[in-house]
Amino acid sequence: MSALGKVVRSGVGRRRVQSLVMALTTFAAVTSSVLSLGLLAVVQAPFEHAFKARHGAHLAVQFDGSKATAAQAAATAHAAGVTEASGPYPIAAALDTTVGTDCPDKDLAGHGNGPITVTTRPDLGSASGMDQLVLTRGRWPSGPGEIVLPEQHYATACFGDSVVFSSLPGKPSFKVVGFGGSVTSSATAFATAGGFARLTAAGATSDEQMLYRFAKAGTAADIATGEQAVAAAAPAGAVESGQSYLTAEQQATGNAKAYVPFLVAFGILGLLLSVLIISIVVSGAVASGIRRIGILKSLGFTPSQVARAYTAQAMIPATVGVVLGTVFGNVLAVPVLGGATEQFGAASATIPWWVSAVVPLGTLLIVGVTALVPALRAGRMPAVRALVAGRAPEAGRGRTAQRLASRLPLPRAVSLGLAQPFGRPSRAVLVGVAVLFGVVSATFAVGLETAFNKYLDASTSGFSEGSKIVIPTADVGVPWGRYSPNDPRHPHLDAAKVAAALAKTAGTKAAFGWGDSGATMVGGPPGGEPTKVYTVTGDFSWTHLELLSGRWFSAPGEAVIGDRLATAVGIHVGDDVTVVQQNRRLPLKVVGINFDTNMGDYTAMTDAATFTAAGLPPHIEQFNVELASNAGGSDWSTSAAAALTPLNASVQPNSDGGKYIIVMTMGALVATLTLMLIAVAALGVLGMVVQDTRERVRDLGIFKALGMTPGQTNAMVLTSVTLTGLIAGLIGVPIGVAVEKATLTPMGNAIGRHLPPSVSHTYTAGLFVPMLAGGIVIALLGALPPATWAARTRTATALRTE
Repeated sequence: MSALGKVVRSGVGRRRVQSLVMALTTFAAVTSSVLSLGLLAVVQAPFEHAFKARHGAHLAVQFDGSKATAAQAAATAHAAGVTEASGPYPIAAALDTTVGTDCPDKDLAGHGNGPITVTTRPDLGSASGMDQLVLTRGRWPSGPGEIVLPEQHYATACFGDSVVFSSLPGKPSFKVVGFGGSVTSSATAFATAGGFARLTAAGATSDEQMLYRFAKAGTAADIATGEQAVAAAAPAGAVESGQSYLTAEQQATGNAKAYVPFLVAFGILGLLLSVLIISIVVSGAVASGIRRIGILKSLGFTPSQVARAYTAQAMIPATVGVVLGTVFGNVLAVPVLGGATEQFGAASATIPWWVSAVVPLGTLLIVGVTALVPALRAGRMPAVRALVAGRAPEAGRGRTAQRLASRLPLPRAVSLGLAQPFGRPSRAVLVGVAVLFGVVSATFAVGLETAFNKYLDASTSGFSEGSKIVIPTADVGVPWGRYSPNDPRHPHLDAAKVAAALAKTAGTKAAFGWGDSGATMVGGPPGGEPTKVYTVTGDFSWTHLELLSGRWFSAPGEAVIGDRLATAVGIHVGDDVTVVQQNRRLPLKVVGINFDTNMGDYTAMTDAATFTAAGLPPHIEQFNVELASNAGGSDWSTSAAAALTPLNASVQPNSDGGKYIIVMTMGALVATLTLMLIAVAALGVLGMVVQDTRERVRDLGIFKALGMTPGQTNAMVLTSVTLTGLIAGLIGVPIGVAVEKATLTPMGNAIGRHLPPSVSHTYTAGLFVPMLAGGIVIALLGALPPATWAARTRTATALRTE
């Protein structure tokens, strides 16, 4: 090994704590950076590739067939901003289906298959034109009795057997010959022109669909402008719905993209902390090794060799952290990505190789530049000056602070500790900045974790443990979703009689009934997932379901829709929507937008009287019951069962429905990264205090000779970082709050939700006080080991130390 190599190895070995700190900081920074950049690349690329390869449509618009003819729909191809259009195509929306009885899987045979939207095109299977369709299995239909279903129906339909349109008179049946669709799910089932004619002959309502591409389509505002131009070119009120490709993109990538904002924040914090810690460690190595530098130069080392030696001492542990961080980031990406790219045919959900190359190389470059600055200072230092330089603070520095501190009514050891940072103010600033980053990370993490918990609480309002539910006796022990809501075998409750029985049961405080009406909205979001329309009866104010805008429905014909549905389809308070139950259309006025995820992603709620007034069954499937404070759960259940049994209803305990796995994963990831950054900040403090304590070891020996006890020594060292930690906490908490606020909103946007105040307002007085003290805690954690070492050092040993 060369002489330079021996110097580097010796430096790394002697500074094990500092080496560990540098490895951990780069590890945390690289892990977050690899994850965030990798997620952006992985989840975005498959959709963009598929959209480009299939020449996807920016917007799919459905026109009401009773208000616009095919020719009028086609004329909108010349609307302002449209560069290309395709259609019109006949389309029939929200048609209920069931699996045919010929399905060999008897658990599926005859059961509900969900509503689908059927269209026909003259170019089924064509590899040219806009919005090209792709088969994933089977073949395209060739006759009027055949159909292709969307990919999402793999699990609920039988390939090669039949699907029945149960909401149409005569219940026409089609043979399933394939699965496929478009990249934006502009429709969810495809038939031949003859097959579509069978549906309209059976009573299906036929509308017209047009597909568009625009000159400007990069943002939601661009798509909204294009849709307005199309609507202006069509007869008034003819546009029923518009589906943006951005919504399909968000559905495909949203869950994974929700990780990106906070990973970016942690990556930046980790990288800045890495730069700071490496600068501290290398500068400290230079400051504490001035005499060693002089010896090296006396032995013939050139300035370049000295600079390279001290740079390499930082690069070795940083390289270890970079390699481990790259590996760990790739490992964490596997559960985070999940099946994000599966629907686009991606081979695997792994981080691209270039991310695993660019991030480590970029980090090493930053580390190298950071370490080189103090290393060059060491290389330029004259040998004579290095050999005669002392390590104690300059005479007079901090004396004023010491005199002022001595006048405070505090023990002398404490006053000495309080004045110590003023002896080396630059070092105190570096300690404070390290603590600052730890406080920012902790505050940021506490805010995110609190927001996650509040999100779960808001998502399950009225459905938490402790309440009771009443369901049809026939549903007890039956898997959820066995029958579709419109299936005549699906059991429902007699809402009026159950409500009356509950009201008479002692201990009932409040109750409301609700259920999936079996209706779905015309022009719902893309992706094949239908909108569920829930009917509600009774008082549900006790559930504290939250409104984001508007008000709750108060009369038949009014509805409140979920935030994600409103975002996906572009619905606002005051808009009119149309829902379909059993091929019968029902117009609703949107009076409010609510935040609720318990019932599903795309939901609407209306009073049961809305359906009753239209002659449609409201389908009440369940009652949620709030018990009085003095009511015992078991006693109430016994009393209620006696009244409900004749009504074919049973009492069940409620549960919170479990936590969303994505939120749990986020919480675990936040906690892991936060603990790493706090540990790094504390270790940064440790490194600085170790250096300062070793430089002052002779002073410690004098103090001990004059009677300072180990406890007083401990107190002096710990007190020396307390004021710095307090100031860092006071500055770091507001910064952490700002980072959390800037991160939470993009996370909500990534999953298509606007977060209510109960979720976004995370910080309370009860959180602020301990967080403000967090800087002191981090500083004390870092200073405790060297304080203990200083307290245990023997007086004679300290006095002999040079």
